[in-house]
Amino acid sequence: MSSVCHSAWASAPGNLLYESVSTSSNSPHLKRVLGRFDLVLLFVVAVFNLNVVPSIAANGGVTVWLWLIALVLFFWPQGIAVIELAHRYPGEGGVYLWAKEVFGDFHGFLSGWCYWTNNMLYVPTVMLYFVGVSVFALGPNHAALADSKNFAMFASIALLAFLTVLNIVGLGVGKWMNNIGGIGTFVAAAVLILLGITVWSRFGTPVTWSEFRIPSDPKFVLNSFGVICFGLVGLELASVMGDEIRDPQKDLPVSVAWGGVLSGALYIGATLTLLVAISKNEISVLQGIVQGVSQMAARVGVAWIIGPFAVMLSLSIAGIGSAWMGGSARIPFVAGLDCYMPSAMGKVHPRYATPHVALIVQGLVSLLLIVLNFTLSGGVQEAFQKMLSAAVVLQLIPFLYVFAALVKFALRGSTENARYGRSTLMFAGTAGLVTTVLAIIVAFFPAKQITSLWRYEFSMFGITLGFIALAVFFFYGYSRLKTPATDFAKSSVVTKGI
Repeated sequence: MSSVCHSAWASAPGNLLYESVSTSSNSPHLKRVLGRFDLVLLFVVAVFNLNVVPSIAANGGVTVWLWLIALVLFFWPQGIAVIELAHRYPGEGGVYLWAKEVFGDFHGFLSGWCYWTNNMLYVPTVMLYFVGVSVFALGPNHAALADSKNFAMFASIALLAFLTVLNIVGLGVGKWMNNIGGIGTFVAAAVLILLGITVWSRFGTPVTWSEFRIPSDPKFVLNSFGVICFGLVGLELASVMGDEIRDPQKDLPVSVAWGGVLSGALYIGATLTLLVAISKNEISVLQGIVQGVSQMAARVGVAWIIGPFAVMLSLSIAGIGSAWMGGSARIPFVAGLDCYMPSAMGKVHPRYATPHVALIVQGLVSLLLIVLNFTLSGGVQEAFQKMLSAAVVLQLIPFLYVFAALVKFALRGSTENARYGRSTLMFAGTAGLVTTVLAIIVAFFPAKQITSLWRYEFSMFGITLGFIALAVFFFYGYSRLKTPATDFAKSSVVTKGI
């Protein structure tokens, strides 16, 4: 570890970057390449993830009510929280920076750590979903490859390596993968929903009002509520890359609003369409979307659309993986600058100006988790569901801090630099906090794809507690290694306008 850690943090109102006096010429800088259009597409590709829709729709029409509840009590408060916190604390780091400023260094590190490590579990599920969909582009005769553990594992690793390299080259290049993914998401969702409307208008729908009633055994439905909240996460992603947005104060609120409205409408439309196309008991969590399009396209006489649709959806999924890999890697980058992880994490590539060490470490850990989950799971779909549920818990932990911060502002904070009034902050904070706690709890209920309850619960508690224990180890271990020179550098700062 280097003797002096950089203090390169935008941690005060007014969009100011704090730099060490002694290291101002050497402090890492990231390029401002994200405009308003990039942000809207980033939000859509990050929030609206078609890969979670099949696992939710498999529980029937009752999940539509869960979508509406989550949109009102989690998604809307999340948008308010992102705009408020990004306004108060602009800069690179997002949930890490916010929790650090409001609750202290350890809570900031834990928030950022959970946000980062959840993506080590979530990104492999995106890789699996990519494999499940892309095989349809090879033709229906190759669809069985998606259930082959060896093929799915090696194809997932290949995509993981490609996206890691793409993000190392930089957001200036990597953002085009995100943008292509965003456009692919729009096109894929539009095709799915238009086919659903066509089938419904010509043939009616097998969905009855009984589908929208709460089942007698609701435990599988409860798990889907956690996945729904997880699916609605993503509005904070651009703030994690706050120092790479061209005009964050102006572009972020508008982009959050548009990204939120589009994502919410697409989620509900896609869920209803999938239920129109396929019986809930026949929905595959990996291939459900292409399943639905295949069946609907055959009924209306446009079966030729399946191949192009699979290609477009594959691009969408690759964009999702790229967006989350690139965004979450900024957390260990900032933790490295703050000396709570190895200082190498805070390095930027000399040519591409990207946190390449953090991206490489993230890719290697995701690779290890892919191999382990395939080895320990009964099948591809079970491996997908286990990683998804564990990612839900870790992803939602930072939002406990996000919503608790709004409650704290409403009760004791100053409204001088606020975007919203106390009543709005209190409602958003309370509603979001309660909903997040419930979503974390229900994620421990097994989905119906799980074959062994005890193995599932052991994995869930083991992964959650294991990652939290690692956070404690890194924070307190590296805190002891800080030198007096580090503290001096942090106290000797000047402000520099962006």
